[in-house]
Formats: sequence, C-alpha cells, structure tokens
Amino acid sequence: MHFLYFDPGLGAMIIQTIIAAVAGVILFSKNLMYKIKLFLGLAKKDKDDVFDDIDIKDSDIDNN
Repeated sequence: MHFLYFDPGLGAMIIQTIIAAVAGVILFSKNLMYKIKLFLGLAKKDKDDVFDDIDIKDSDIDNN
C-alpha cells in the first residue's frame, strides 16, 4: 500500500488553488446573474459611471 506525502508547500498550493477557484466562480456567477437580471428588466443599470461626466472635445485635443 502506497501512502501519499504532501509537504507544506504542496498543501498550501492546493488550498490556494481551491480558494481561488471558489472566488472565481462566485465573482463570475455574480456578474452573470446581474446581466441576466438586467436583460429581464429585474435590475436597474448603474448610473455611477465616472467617464460619462467627462466631456472632451476635438478642439481640446488639437490645442494640446
């Protein structure tokens, strides 16, 4: 019978991989559920986009 040996480095790497995979699934599903709710009209679109308030005109670019 063969026993597996996990040194501390490998054990930490396995735990880190599991935590990263769980976090990735949670973040991906949260974004996906928001897009589905937005498509169905159950959620409102955020109006907090900072770049919508910035007005850049062609004349401003040409002067610099």
